[in-house]
Amino acid sequence: MITPEQSPVESEGRTIDEIVVRIYRCATVVKGGRRFSFGSLVVVGDRNGNVGAGYGKAKEVPASVEKAKKIAARNLGPVKLVGGTIPHRVTGTYRASKVIMVPASPGTGVIAGASVRAVLELAGVHDVLTKSYGSNSPKNLVRATLDGLSQLVSREEAERLRGVRLVG
Repeated sequence: MITPEQSPVESEGRTIDEIVVRIYRCATVVKGGRRFSFGSLVVVGDRNGNVGAGYGKAKEVPASVEKAKKIAARNLGPVKLVGGTIPHRVTGTYRASKVIMVPASPGTGVIAGASVRAVLELAGVHDVLTKSYGSNSPKNLVRATLDGLSQLVSREEAERLRGVRLVG
């Protein structure tokens, strides 16, 4: 497995960081031997509440990473945060993967596996506890984490939607 690499990219006046989560190699057998192609899973974010993921395929690794970066930048979306953590416990699912994220007190850090950690750190989360169940495929875990982050609701929004005042 290739270790996550980071490089800042300028987009709309803000710095966008990227992490290459995984490089996949695919081989097709032809008359002359094997022909390889590559797929890249990339997560991008500004570490300030915006994160996205992309998967790109090409004949060469750098081309697949560039494609994945462009797709991830297109999928960049906002995440609701409270300080350095998430507002409430949330479960994200995608296909056979399930990721549970629990808010943590300051100083805890991001307790997560490599795929989930990449998404949370680039979203700007500093303190969170996670547990993943089911498939441990990086593609599924990244999508499940993004699903969970998209379900987050701020306290004020929850009060407004429910029509009640939350105590505590």
